[in-house]
Amino acid sequence: MELRSFLLLIFIASWQPTTQNIFQNSFYTTYQRQLHIPHHKQSAKYKYETKTIDMPVDHFSYSVSDTFKLRYLVNNTWQKTYNAPIFFYTGNEGNIETFAENTGFMWEIAPEFGALLIFAEHRYYGESMPYGNKSYADLNHLGYLTSQQALADYVHLIKHIRSKSEYKHSPVILFGGSYGGMLSAWMRIKYPHIVQGAIASSAPILQFTGVTECEAFARIVTSDFKAAHKNCPKLIHKSWSVISNITSTDKGRKWLSDNWKLCEPLKNSSDVKLLKSYLKDIYINLAEVNYPYKANFLAPLPAFPVNAVCKHLTNESLAGTELLTAIHKAISIFTNYTSETKCLNLNDSTPQLDAIGWPFQACTEMVMPMCSDGTNDMFEPEPWNLDEYSKDCIKQFSVKPQPNTICEQYGCQDLSTATNIIFSNGLMDPWSSGGVLRNLSSSAIAIVIPESAHHLDLRSSEANDPYSVILARKYYRTFIKEWIKGHKQ
Repeated sequence: MELRSFLLLIFIASWQPTTQNIFQNSFYTTYQRQLHIPHHKQSAKYKYETKTIDMPVDHFSYSVSDTFKLRYLVNNTWQKTYNAPIFFYTGNEGNIETFAENTGFMWEIAPEFGALLIFAEHRYYGESMPYGNKSYADLNHLGYLTSQQALADYVHLIKHIRSKSEYKHSPVILFGGSYGGMLSAWMRIKYPHIVQGAIASSAPILQFTGVTECEAFARIVTSDFKAAHKNCPKLIHKSWSVISNITSTDKGRKWLSDNWKLCEPLKNSSDVKLLKSYLKDIYINLAEVNYPYKANFLAPLPAFPVNAVCKHLTNESLAGTELLTAIHKAISIFTNYTSETKCLNLNDSTPQLDAIGWPFQACTEMVMPMCSDGTNDMFEPEPWNLDEYSKDCIKQFSVKPQPNTICEQYGCQDLSTATNIIFSNGLMDPWSSGGVLRNLSSSAIAIVIPESAHHLDLRSSEANDPYSVILARKYYRTFIKEWIKGHKQ
């Protein structure tokens, strides 16, 4: 207990006083969309075997007998004994190779623990399609895309692995980042007899109705840009009205289309609205992946990309076309860092990403209210309106959002019975707005990492990792050892 108290004091002492809060502009745009890595191009750094398991489409019905192939990745390089620990990644909204490639921490500690590595793909993502190319055809096929069904998939897979004599008594430690971190936490809460512990990184399990203020997300994004330069968010805030004024005429729309090299020229107010949405997505993505080293998670980016962006936005007197020219140079850090992009496609602010099922999840159970007030953040005012949100969902999927489902299923307001979970959140990460930032119990611990962006702690070690991230990873090792020891006893 002394070690825990000491480490937590270090984190609290290093807490930066910057206001940290943020925003997402629509329900289907940027909830941690993932880099799409083709399956056949396995990384030279990480080796694994791809397997499948027959999985029920509906775990909770006695009338639906359909099954499908759920994919998972396996590496047993470091397993030396019977009942070796199983390190299990709860896959989120993308193909599973993405998460295997971007969760280096699991690979780094596997030799130390002699662990078997499992990365399980989430149903309806990657190649784990319950109804093949008809999986997204209609509600009858898509209706089985829920977190509850996904957790049941993972339980089924763990039981399958443990059915082998060599893993019969293996402890299972879960790992997950973002939505995957939410799944890890919920799985430990819901199935504590199946898994022994969970590392839930950047998991916004409190980003739901009546629990977290909808403005919080937008404020953290703004804070990240303000930390880079005090004038940066001011100029971004000013740019919205400048864009509106310039694009109010045909001449102005042509100027912006030509100077920003848009793939399709702006023709009307709907195109201008799309442009603004595109910009908001980029600012949010930059805040999420503001890593201290070059990375290629959402796009090829330099170290601390927010700082690189804000170097173009320091002159507070910028206005009119000069300001928009500077904004274009700034966002080019995200859109064209490699100088290979020929034009800007406003229909895709993250061209390498793949999370096609998330819009449906966001329209059913994963309803996370977000808004901006335009006063305490750098965005235009955009209130949260559940009625309008519901209309969009009914129009797109013929479903009505159920904003209280998650808290009813897993708990939000009272999680005091949760055990053996580490909730880690970086204060540079917008999603920390809905993260667990204080201990829930003696073994459900909150780790606050001041210098971390979105699940940086689960990525592979790098020379420029901040000390708080290095320390957090040491802390995780300590807890994992305790969980494994407790299971054996």
